[in-house]
Amino acid sequence: MPERTSPTRAPPVPPFPPLPTARLLSSPNLPDAAPAPGAPLAAPGPPDAVPPPAHVAIIMDGNGRWAARRARPRADGHRRGVANIRRVVSALAERGVSVVTLYAFSTENWRRPTNEVDSLMTILAEEIEPQTRALHEAGVRLVHLGDPRPLDAGLQDAIARAEQVTRHNAGVTLNIAFNYGGRHEILQAVRRILNDAIPPEQVDETLFGRYLYTKGGPDPDLIIRTGGEQRISNFLLWQAAYSEYYHTPALWPDMDAHELDRALRAYAQRRRRFGALDASPATPPSPPTPASPATPASPASPANQATPAAQPTPVSPVFPASQATPPPPPSDRRE
Repeated sequence: MPERTSPTRAPPVPPFPPLPTARLLSSPNLPDAAPAPGAPLAAPGPPDAVPPPAHVAIIMDGNGRWAARRARPRADGHRRGVANIRRVVSALAERGVSVVTLYAFSTENWRRPTNEVDSLMTILAEEIEPQTRALHEAGVRLVHLGDPRPLDAGLQDAIARAEQVTRHNAGVTLNIAFNYGGRHEILQAVRRILNDAIPPEQVDETLFGRYLYTKGGPDPDLIIRTGGEQRISNFLLWQAAYSEYYHTPALWPDMDAHELDRALRAYAQRRRRFGALDASPATPPSPPTPASPATPASPASPANQATPAAQPTPVSPVFPASQATPPPPPSDRRE
């Protein structure tokens, strides 16, 4: 089938009508029954006596395979995946997670067949309003991560409206990575720093983080990938420097509280050292500030002169500057 070579445009999205005072999410477009709003999520609870990760990020993989196993169109799998967002976010909130990031559409996903990209854009246009309503009622704050410029102008407005409507909510922060790529995010940050004429000596990790889509927010403690694949797929490359990974064969539409508890128990068994040898604090330490050059001491007699301290051996880079840039990896087949 032909691959997508340029962004597609979704139908314009009408403005949101006034928000209702109370309404649970219901989606008439589901291919079959979805979890009922307010239904119990799972019998077992989260791991005991272990602090939960503050930020959980999920690579949502497996919508297409979920549909294929049921002999249904791939669009049905994507719709079911959208419907599962509320169940997963609710379960994570109940377990003490305060930030959730979902990888919905990558910058590489434009390479998929035109009809699938079109259906994904249509689903987003149809679902963004009811999803925003339900999440707003639950106190969730929505944040878009990614480049909105290739999207239809009406869709861009709907995304901005979702962020504006929920910006003061004090519940879980839900980051939706749509048209997102980790390399693109880093390049955009570098370009903005150059445009702002920041002196090189002022650029540190803290400043650089403020130029990313996450704007200096907390890095993910745990990254879960559904669908059985074991790769990072250009996701949060800067922010995931010290994240723990958990891979599950469960497809995203089937991801539930039971599987989340398995992931949280696996996380609780990890020892996060952040490069040290012993147990480390909950957050990675900040890089040390370079010390000012010491003032040379006055000459001393050989008998009284101290032995100079050994200087650290410089660490050579993994890829020397003369080495050619490796070829780009194959495109992600996240489904």
